[in-house]
Amino acid sequence: MKPPWTHSSTVKITRAALAHKRTPEINSPYGRFPENGDLFHFIPRTNSTFPPTLEDDDPQKTWATLFDPNPDHWDWGKAISNHTINEDSYTCQGIYFCGYLDVPLDYLNTSEMRIVRLAITKFQVRGLTRLDSSKTGYASSESKVGRKTERTIIIQPGGPGVSGTYVARSDAEDFTNRFSDGQLDVLGWDPRGYREESSPMKQLEISDSMNNAIFYACWKRFGDFCRFVGTASVVRDLEEIRKALGEDGVTGYFVSYGTAIAQTYENMFPANVGRMILDGNLYVKDFRVLGGAGWSLLENGTDIWRDGFLGECINAGPEWCALTKPTNGQSPMTLEQLETRLENVIKSLIDRPLPAYTDKSGPSIITYFQLLDKLRQLMYDPKSGRMLLRCSISLRWETLPSQPQSTNLIICADIVDATPPNDWLSWWNQLWISMISKSWLSGNMALYWVLPCQHYKEYWSTSSEVYVGDLNHTFKTPLLLMSTTCDPATPLRNGRRLLHDMGHNARLIVHHGYGHITAND
Repeated sequence: MKPPWTHSSTVKITRAALAHKRTPEINSPYGRFPENGDLFHFIPRTNSTFPPTLEDDDPQKTWATLFDPNPDHWDWGKAISNHTINEDSYTCQGIYFCGYLDVPLDYLNTSEMRIVRLAITKFQVRGLTRLDSSKTGYASSESKVGRKTERTIIIQPGGPGVSGTYVARSDAEDFTNRFSDGQLDVLGWDPRGYREESSPMKQLEISDSMNNAIFYACWKRFGDFCRFVGTASVVRDLEEIRKALGEDGVTGYFVSYGTAIAQTYENMFPANVGRMILDGNLYVKDFRVLGGAGWSLLENGTDIWRDGFLGECINAGPEWCALTKPTNGQSPMTLEQLETRLENVIKSLIDRPLPAYTDKSGPSIITYFQLLDKLRQLMYDPKSGRMLLRCSISLRWETLPSQPQSTNLIICADIVDATPPNDWLSWWNQLWISMISKSWLSGNMALYWVLPCQHYKEYWSTSSEVYVGDLNHTFKTPLLLMSTTCDPATPLRNGRRLLHDMGHNARLIVHHGYGHITAND
C-alpha cells in the first residue's frame, strides 16, 4: 500500500499551488470557510480537519469539503462570560482553526518547484461574528469580535519534532492568558519533517543499532527531502508564517529546540524580531559541531539527580515520595541509603530485565535503558513522577513504555561538517565514555541523539542551508531568555552563553527550580 506521504508526491505540487481558488458556497451562521484570500486556508477545527496530503491534485477543493457548517461541531474555547445574545451560546468564546501553509522546499533554488505543506492550528481569542450580528446590535463597525488580534503569539515547543499544532490545541488558552492576559491569538505549526498523519520521521522508528539502515531507507523513500529539514529551512518557514499573518514582527514563545529556531531566526531576520520569549535555551552554536547536540545536555545531570531528585524526595518524606518508605520497620531513610537503594534497582536491570504487563500493550520487559529513560522523563517534568516512583520501588511497571521522537535527521542536518573521523569507531567510543562519565543518567541518550550523524554524509552530501553567523545582531526589542538552574536538558550555562553573545539585545531570567523549562516546575 502506498504511504500517504512520499517524496515523489512533492513534485506533483508546484509553487503555482500558492494561487487561491474560490471555495464552494457552504454557509454557516458565521459565513463560509476558508475565506477567500486566506493564506492559511483556515476552517473551524473539528475531528476531521486534517490538511490534504502532498499527493492531492486539488488540495484546496479537498480542504474546502472538510468545512462543517454546523457550529455545534466546531472546537470552541472556554466561555469568558455567561452573557449570550439571541441565544447564541458561542458569544464571547474563542475558536480553534485548522489550516495549512504551502512553502518552498528549497528557498535558495528558485528553479525547484516542489513545496512543503505546513499544518497550522490557531486559537482566535475574539471568536467569530455571526452574519446577522448587525441586527442584534452586538457588532458594529468598531467591534473587534471575529477579527484576528494585532499580534499573534507563535509557539514552537521544541523536540526537535514536537507537534506545534498539538501543543496549540492543548495549551493555547493557557498561553494567551499567561503571556497576554487573554488578548492575543495563538498559532502553532508542525515544522517541516513532521506531519501528524504523514511524516517520514513518524513512519520510521530509529534505533541505534539500525542507524545506517534507517538512513538508507529514508534516502530510498524520500530522496533529497532530508536535506531540507534543518533549522535554517524551518526558520524561513517561520518568516513565511509572519508574512502570511501580515505582522511586522514575530511575537512568540519558543521552548527547548524551539529556542534554536528562535536564535537562528533572530539573526537571519533581525529586522523582523518582535516580542519573543525563549524558555529552556539551547546554545545553537553547539549544534554546528559533530556530537555537540548531545554533549551540551550533560552539564549538571549528576547534581540534579542527587541533590534535586533524591534530595527533594527525602525532604518530601514517604507520604509524597514512595521511594523513601522504610522496609521491615527500619528508621527513616537517609540520602545515602536512598542513593544506594536506587543504584541497586537500576543496576540489577543490566543483567536481568524485569517482566511487565499492561492491558493495552500486553507482556513486555523493563530494561536498564527504559528505566533510565523514565527517570529522565521524571526530571524533565517533576510533577508527573508519582506513579513512576511507586512502580520503580515496587518493581512493577504500569505505564506503557514509549520511544522518544525521532530527531536525528534534524540534528545531523545542522552540523556544519558531519564527515566521520578517520578512526571513527575509536572516536565515537571515546565520546561515549566521556558522556557516561559526565552523566551516567543521560550519557547514553545523548549519544543516541548524535550517533546517527555518522552516516548522514553517506546519503546527503550536505544540508540545504546551515546558519553559521554570529548571534549579536541588533533588535528593536530585547529578547527575554528564561533558564532553570536544575534543567536536565538545557542547562543554565546555555542561557548565560547566549546572553553573553547577545549582550544588550537580551535579558536573562534565572528560575531556581527543577524540570525542563520554567513551566514544568
